[in-house]
Amino acid sequence: MEKVMDKGMLDFVKELSFVRIAGSEEEKRAAELIMGEVRGIVEETGNKGILTEYMPFRIPHAKVSRCCIQAAGREVPCVPYLRSGNIDRECELVYLDGASEIDFAGIGSLEGKAVLLNRLTDEKVYKRLIEHKASAFLAMQGKYYFSEEETSLYPRRLREHFNRNGVIPGFMITAADALWLVRDEVDRVRLTLEQEDTEPESRNVSAVIEGTDLKEESIVLTAHYDSVPVGTGAWDNATGAAALLEIFRHFAANPSRRTLRFLWCGSEELGLLGSKAYVEQQKDLLDQIGFCFNFDMCGTVLGSNRIMVTGEKELQTFVEQYCKIACYSADIKAGVHSSDSAPFCDKGIPAVGLSRETPAAEIHTIHDLPAPLGEKAMGRNVAFAVRMIGDVANAAVLPVKRGMSEDMKKELDKYFHREECENI
Repeated sequence: MEKVMDKGMLDFVKELSFVRIAGSEEEKRAAELIMGEVRGIVEETGNKGILTEYMPFRIPHAKVSRCCIQAAGREVPCVPYLRSGNIDRECELVYLDGASEIDFAGIGSLEGKAVLLNRLTDEKVYKRLIEHKASAFLAMQGKYYFSEEETSLYPRRLREHFNRNGVIPGFMITAADALWLVRDEVDRVRLTLEQEDTEPESRNVSAVIEGTDLKEESIVLTAHYDSVPVGTGAWDNATGAAALLEIFRHFAANPSRRTLRFLWCGSEELGLLGSKAYVEQQKDLLDQIGFCFNFDMCGTVLGSNRIMVTGEKELQTFVEQYCKIACYSADIKAGVHSSDSAPFCDKGIPAVGLSRETPAAEIHTIHDLPAPLGEKAMGRNVAFAVRMIGDVANAAVLPVKRGMSEDMKKELDKYFHREECENI
């Protein structure tokens, strides 16, 4: 493989390690940093045929002017669920344990009541809140012993598969405050949420290296560059963005037989919005794309490699055998990677998601920092990726066919919440 970036991959990870939430000026600055590196590589390699562009798209978001919870003479730290509506009233507080069907049985109308939930991950629970006319909901975050800072509260958007049922104002509070509310039997809360729906612009960064003789066939390579509003997004996913830049450097100097479409995706953290936008914008290209490689969280010093395969059964067999040939240790699993490869898989494009896990660090918290990452660890991940991508992109025939197994189609239906939609 060619030399790593002059500044080093980890140096670029550190440069990109700042809060860069979807649709913000900081996300735009991150995109410009990536494009600057891409164009620098184009100039360095002298490959003037590489096409680079920003691919803008609009995202659903909200501007919050007020968010407040008052209870028992205290102001409770909170953040809103974006696009969940507005409220300004006192409500009776109800805690429903697991919010199961049994918990809701016989409860009657929840009009004028705010429901405290352990979490909001199940559309069926949200649908029950709608059916019982709940006035608001509160979800808890973190552990009871976490401080407010350690809990890493940040606003989350109420996703489409929830609000297609209706809209209920939502708040998130710390587990410590949830414990206090229930243990001390605080039965009333004053809720204020004022927000306005917005549609700011996000963007993908695209670079296309045309193939040498099988240029009508394409492989897409993806990594997201946005972050959540806490921590610096170093591991998730400045590492993937930096890894993809290094892979781009190699193939800019060494074009493959097939066309390589590099895509740094914006707004992944809001629900894969960048890759969804690309799939929608580039419908005419999808039939040409035979494979997807996705990079999400690489380069931890401690930990183990992970590969998620999404496709037919033969894809898992191919990856397992390839790792043996390349002497690359990895935990290989079949399933839907909750990352930017998923919208491509939903169009029948097989994907390999490359990442590295560690129990010694965490994402989506104040602790997602550069400290647990290493240049050598990133280099090993990239060296394997370059080898595998090169062999696939230069193969006489792609090693696996397009399409998804029936089981994988069902997983994709579940992942994209189509199963529940049919029952609504």
